[in-house]
Amino acid sequence: MSSEQTPTTPDTTGPRPRRLTYAAALAALEGIALVAGGVWMLVLGVTGEPDDRQQAVTGGVTLIALALLPLIAARGLLGRRSWSRGPAVITQIMALPVAYTLLKADSVAIPAGIVLAVVAVTALVLLLNPETTRALGIRGPGNAGK
Repeated sequence: MSSEQTPTTPDTTGPRPRRLTYAAALAALEGIALVAGGVWMLVLGVTGEPDDRQQAVTGGVTLIALALLPLIAARGLLGRRSWSRGPAVITQIMALPVAYTLLKADSVAIPAGIVLAVVAVTALVLLLNPETTRALGIRGPGNAGK
């Protein structure tokens, strides 16, 4: 393989761009919120009077398992791993329909929907920013051999 075809690696010697740090923080925040929601559902399912105890426990375990995606992505973003942007973007895309559903509710869920939508859109903007892309060593389409 010639030196022209050698894949480039991100420059980890300089300071981490703030946009990348902010994106990692937002992904970690979402992961922590999912863990908290999952634990809350588990506790209510086991100690409370849910309509369906099995469904509450399953929902809690599912939320905790789903929390792994943004938490692992946040760790990868902090470590400038190029693979981490994909899971982080997927997390934000999955959050948008959830935010929309919360916004359509007639309850206290509306503020949560607003916060989730703002966080998801902000994180997407940060993750797709050219400075973040360069820091992660991701090249655009057509630049694979350059």
